Amino acid sequence: MLFDKFQTMADFQAELAERQVTPFGAVTEEILSATEGIVEGHRVILAGTNNYLGLSYDPRCIKAAQEAAARWGTGTTGSRLANGSFAEHQALETEIAGFYGVDNAIVFSTGYAATMGMCSTLAGPGDVILLDADSHASIYAGVRLSGAEIIRFKHSDPDDLAKRMRRLGDRAGQALIIAEGIYSMLGDVAPLKEIAAVKREYGGYLLLDEAHSMGALGSSGRGAAQDAGIEADVDFTVGTFSKSLGSIGGFCISPHAELEAIRFCITAYIFTASSSPSIIASTREALRIIGEEPERRTRLWDNADRLYQGLKALGAKVGPTASPVVAVEMEDRSQTIDCWKALLESGVYVNLVIPPASPSTNFLLRNSVSAAHSTEQIDRIVAAYASLKDAGLLPTSRES
Repeated sequence: MLFDKFQTMADFQAELAERQVTPFGAVTEEILSATEGIVEGHRVILAGTNNYLGLSYDPRCIKAAQEAAARWGTGTTGSRLANGSFAEHQALETEIAGFYGVDNAIVFSTGYAATMGMCSTLAGPGDVILLDADSHASIYAGVRLSGAEIIRFKHSDPDDLAKRMRRLGDRAGQALIIAEGIYSMLGDVAPLKEIAAVKREYGGYLLLDEAHSMGALGSSGRGAAQDAGIEADVDFTVGTFSKSLGSIGGFCISPHAELEAIRFCITAYIFTASSSPSIIASTREALRIIGEEPERRTRLWDNADRLYQGLKALGAKVGPTASPVVAVEMEDRSQTIDCWKALLESGVYVNLVIPPASPSTNFLLRNSVSAAHSTEQIDRIVAAYASLKDAGLLPTSRES
C-alpha cells in the first residue's frame, strides 16, 4: 500500500503518545524572553532554539517588524518575480552583500529554500558535485534535484576530498564542492583551511553553508570562512535568518556577478512568495546589531564553553570541541526519550534528534546556546543533566 513506508514512523509516534512524550513539535504556549518560555505546560530555559545571539526577542527588532507591518502590510502575496519585490527586500540584499564585502546577494523566503535552491541550480546533468557526507537535508534535497553526478567525501576529511578530486581528472576544475561552517547536529566546525587548499590545488567552485556559523564565528560575524581566513576561496555562501538573526528566511551571497542571472533559474525562488515585510525589517535590524555589537559573540562563546565543560565534567558523551551547538550522544532510544522528558520536567527544553537526522546511528540531546543565556541559566542546564546522571538515566562516555 501507498502508506506502508510510513508505518515505522506511525509506530514510533504511537509509542511516544502512549508514553505521553512530545519531543517532536512540542508546543510553546508562551515566550517569556529570548531564553525562557512555557513549553508543554512547563516553564523552561530554552536550550534548543538556535537563537544564538538572542535577537528573536530584541525590542529593536520587534519594533522594526511592527513598523514595517504597519507601513507595508502583513504579506506580499506574491513571488519576487511577480508582485513580491518590495524596496525592503532589495535593501536587505544590498545590506547583506555589504556585510560580506561582495556585490551580489539573493534573499530567499526560508533558509531551506536558499540552500536547496542553490544546490539544485548551480550544477546540472553532466556536472559533478562533491559534498560532505554529513551535509544537511536541504543540501541533499538540492543535489538530488540537480541531476548532477553526486560524490560524497568523508565528513570533514580534506584528504578524502582531495582523493576524489584527483580521480575526476580534468573534470575537477568545474566541480562544485559543498561544505558547512558549523555542522548543525554535533556542532563541529569544518576544516575550511584544508578544504580551501584542496580547491586551490584541483580547481572547482566552493559553496559553503554558514547557517549555524553566520553571526557566531568570524571577527565581524561573517562565519566560519572569515574565522578561517579563506573567504576569497568561497564562491557561494548560503545561510539562514532563523539562527543568529532571529527571524526566518535565507540568503546567498557571491563575488560572482553571474549570481544575478542564476537568480532567475532557481525554482525555489521563482515559485515561492517573498518574505513578509515585517520579517525583512527585523532581519535588517538584526544584521545591523550583529555588526555593531561584537560582544554578543563573546558572550555566546563564553556560554558555549561553560556548558560544554560542565557536561564534559559529568562524563556526558559530547563532541570534540565547544560550540554553540553542544550535543550529548546516546545509544538507546528509550533512554534518550526518558532523558528528554526528565529535562523538560526539570525546566530545560532541548532538542531530541533521532536517526537519520543525527549523523550516526546514535540519538542526540541537542543543546543550542545563546548569548542571552545568563551564567546562572547555563549552570541550571548542567545541573539538570547532573540530576539525570544521579538518577541513572544519563550514560557517561566511560560507560559507552
